[in-house]
Amino acid sequence: MSAVKPQQTSPSAAVFTLRGSLLTLSIITIVSFTYISFKFLNFPSLQSPGSPLTFNFKVKNEADLVPADGSADASDNEYGNVFHSPKVFRLNYEEMETRFKVYMYSEGDPNTYYQTPRKLTGKYASEGFFFQNLRESNYVTDDPNLADLFFIPISCHKMRGKGISYENMTIIVQNYVDTLISKYPYWNRTLGADHFFVTCHDVGVRATEGLPNLIKNSIRVVCSPSYDVGFIPHKDVALPQVLQPFALPAGGNDVENRTILGFWAGHRNSKIRVVLARVWENDTELDISNNRINRATGHLEYQRRFYKTKFCICPGGSQVNSARITDSIHYGCIPVILSDFYDLPFNDILDWRKFAVVLRERDVYQLKQILKNITQEEFVTLHNNLVEVQKHFQWNSPPVKQDSFHMVMYELWLRHYVIKY
Repeated sequence: MSAVKPQQTSPSAAVFTLRGSLLTLSIITIVSFTYISFKFLNFPSLQSPGSPLTFNFKVKNEADLVPADGSADASDNEYGNVFHSPKVFRLNYEEMETRFKVYMYSEGDPNTYYQTPRKLTGKYASEGFFFQNLRESNYVTDDPNLADLFFIPISCHKMRGKGISYENMTIIVQNYVDTLISKYPYWNRTLGADHFFVTCHDVGVRATEGLPNLIKNSIRVVCSPSYDVGFIPHKDVALPQVLQPFALPAGGNDVENRTILGFWAGHRNSKIRVVLARVWENDTELDISNNRINRATGHLEYQRRFYKTKFCICPGGSQVNSARITDSIHYGCIPVILSDFYDLPFNDILDWRKFAVVLRERDVYQLKQILKNITQEEFVTLHNNLVEVQKHFQWNSPPVKQDSFHMVMYELWLRHYVIKY
């Protein structure tokens, strides 16, 4: 019997088999690495919709924070129930206060557009307060090697006040950042991912368009955080637009005085405002006016109307944001958000549905019925929670614990974990 010769593999088949094995191994490696990396980073896309965005390597979840005996930490009681996760906030906040450092570039003449705010009043006051508060805080370091983030201190509000056009503003921002890139090595280490820029004036967002990496990589802290025109929620930060100083004291614990169901008065400078005025301006239960309240009707009548109202309607204007939201919070009137694509300030920290009514713009046609369906008990709960969050939407000089400045710094603290070199 003749021996059976073993079947030989052709060289081309052997190469094909080797390539297939290498391809399979590569795919397994990539998938494994991706899974481990995402799990380690606690990346928000793996979380359930609406869950708080938390970049923290030490605190993994609520269960890790519960003592062995199951008892609650009394220090968490001060945060009430307006936070998505009060325990995580408390620990992260405490760590931020002791460790967070920001390097502030010193280039630029403070008398022009750099380093110092234009003013601390008006509807763009938030930009000015941040500039001033940062200098008043302990977060600034003179040693860039200790910095977690780098602040680009150019004020678009200040440029706007000097009458600079949008086109020239874009050039000024580009030239300024190019100067920092050429003089220092820090931008090039991350292509700007550990740098941030603050502007409340909406034209300040457009002023960054000359630098693609500033838009794509850097953290933009803005008052007009519309995520349908370039705002990136997991990277950028929504700056609360606060019209300070407030004309009257804060409202609160006064639900018995609030007899008006809903209130809005303002200019019809957006589609949603036009619809709001057209549908409801003649309603007997909603106080809706398609123009500002005339001062002749009484001193500070507009602000006093907030004290008398349960729900203050806050439709988006020329931008998604409006200082009316923080006015409502200050005066104790439940804000009714009527603005699509709006990443609300501190949305990943505070549960807005605990102290506000968040609607879609198309809900404007059912507005009155939606508000009337909210029971008195539910209204009182919303109002009490609103009083709790007032301090988070207030700027102070010098800044105080958990005010607007510290909440913005906390947002930056969360984001500094994303890329670290």
